[in-house]
Amino acid sequence: MTLITTPETVPLPLKNSQKLRTLGMAAEITARLRIMIEEGELPPGERIDEKALCELFDVSKTPLREALKTLVSEGLVLHRQYIGYRVAPLDLDELRATFEMLHGLERMAGDLAAQRLSDNAQSAIEKKHGQMVDAHGKGLRTEYFRINQQIHQMIIDSAANPVLSSIYAALMSKVHRARGAANADHSRWQESHDEHEQIMAALREAGRPRLGEVLRAHSENTGAEVLSVVAEAIRLGEHRAGREVHAK
Repeated sequence: MTLITTPETVPLPLKNSQKLRTLGMAAEITARLRIMIEEGELPPGERIDEKALCELFDVSKTPLREALKTLVSEGLVLHRQYIGYRVAPLDLDELRATFEMLHGLERMAGDLAAQRLSDNAQSAIEKKHGQMVDAHGKGLRTEYFRINQQIHQMIIDSAANPVLSSIYAALMSKVHRARGAANADHSRWQESHDEHEQIMAALREAGRPRLGEVLRAHSENTGAEVLSVVAEAIRLGEHRAGREVHAK
């Protein structure tokens, strides 16, 4: 697809067909950037290199900037005049409080699921776990953690408490981007994989007496790693931002 660009100093109106094409490309770029941010490929506080992204997506600045404006409206990206675009930082205090809630929900769900998990639900979780192991073996880190979260939600849902499931899903949406930032670091990957093997072992035990305890321990380990990585990202982001301001 050939893009029509005009000099920035002489903005010309686009024809209707060109507007539609630009808006369509902007929507696609928005979706791709959103994934990059949520999965940690573009970490919190990171300056957005427009030239590099234009080359990556093979587009002009017009659809890219339309996409960035959308992400600004969603709160995922910040924009400052003369400085440019930057991935929005994360609120460490809010993350810490959210993880405290999640730890308790994991324990509660595990205790309930120990009594209520159906054979069909366990079979579905086993199948999904096999897919996760396969992604781990192939080195597909992003796919691995996506399936990882699906398994957690399946276990939560197997507690057969719709209020619990709804609250858990809402809280997980708050920490998803933070988990993506931490998942981009290899240090947690193998630990997470080993802990999921322990979760599956607890699921297979008669009566599942350890399930809630194992789930909470895994949640606490994940939370500690995420908070550590995010705190460091915030520190580095503030340092970079300070240097850029002084440079101006």
